[in-house]
Amino acid sequence: MRKKIVAGNWKMNLDRTQGEQLIQDVLAQKAEVSKGAILVFCPPFPHLGYAKSILGAENSIFLGAQNCSDKASGAFTGEVSAPILRSFGVEYVILGHSERRQYFAESDSLLAQKVDQVLANGLQPIFCCGESLEQRNAGDFVNLVSEQLTKGLFHLSAESFAKVVIAYEPIWAIGTGVTASSAQAQEMHAALRKHIAKYYGEAVAQNTSILYGGSCKPDNAAELFACADVDGGLIGGASLKASDFIGIAKSF
Repeated sequence: MRKKIVAGNWKMNLDRTQGEQLIQDVLAQKAEVSKGAILVFCPPFPHLGYAKSILGAENSIFLGAQNCSDKASGAFTGEVSAPILRSFGVEYVILGHSERRQYFAESDSLLAQKVDQVLANGLQPIFCCGESLEQRNAGDFVNLVSEQLTKGLFHLSAESFAKVVIAYEPIWAIGTGVTASSAQAQEMHAALRKHIAKYYGEAVAQNTSILYGGSCKPDNAAELFACADVDGGLIGGASLKASDFIGIAKSF
């Protein structure tokens, strides 16, 4: 069964005081969240310890990381491994975000290794895929984004793939204030689900949660989430304000 997920990617924002306040504010409003919806906080690494302490045994709000290493341990200064994340109570890990691909030159082959590390440690990848404005205008964006799934994920067994959450992020709509129309979002989500079905079968495809990530806000979330193949959102800027994050999470 597909999960309804709203994951907040804080990116490189909020100091400790601000982060603690945000988590407390969201917890205070969690009763407004749509029934069955899962919330995930994905803060910068230094926030993880206290965030887990605040959340405690909360069973509807989970902790996620924004990235992890492709290595389990070793002399890799500045990196954070999946085993370390697991030890802090992390349950989800964002992989392949467009900013990581663009600014840190993360390749499909590297991401495949990161996916393996995350799954080997019992965590769930939120695997990002998407196209730039130039690529969309070139017209072959469906095949391009589908290829990101093929190279990053399709080495997995069906059992392992079933633990992956997909996040489609039109790069041209991230932080720009431009949002893909609900029709554009549905078109791509349906295409990705069809691509998954070709390789893993219809049952796996229909049980894969595919999130939308691209300037999702409280005033457009309901329309996006009403699409048949949109199962929630990977939220950037709107996740930094509790009322906006909750506003999105009650839009199912």
